Amino acid sequence: MKKEYDFSHGVRAKFYREGVHLNLPIYLDKDIADFVRKVAKQKRIDSQTVVNKMLRGNKEIIQAFQ
Repeated sequence: MKKEYDFSHGVRAKFYREGVHLNLPIYLDKDIADFVRKVAKQKRIDSQTVVNKMLRGNKEIIQAFQ
């Protein structure tokens, strides 16, 4: 890295878009990913649906005890 950089021609917030929602990737441990793929294949649904259902179930359990 340089000691100093010239930002005199930079544009503030050039790529900023208000209200944009990003879906960031979430990386699962191998054993969990394998389990999710297996369940998804058995139920003939995509892995994302399996993960969302698992998380919703856990969310409901946690909320029940709050």
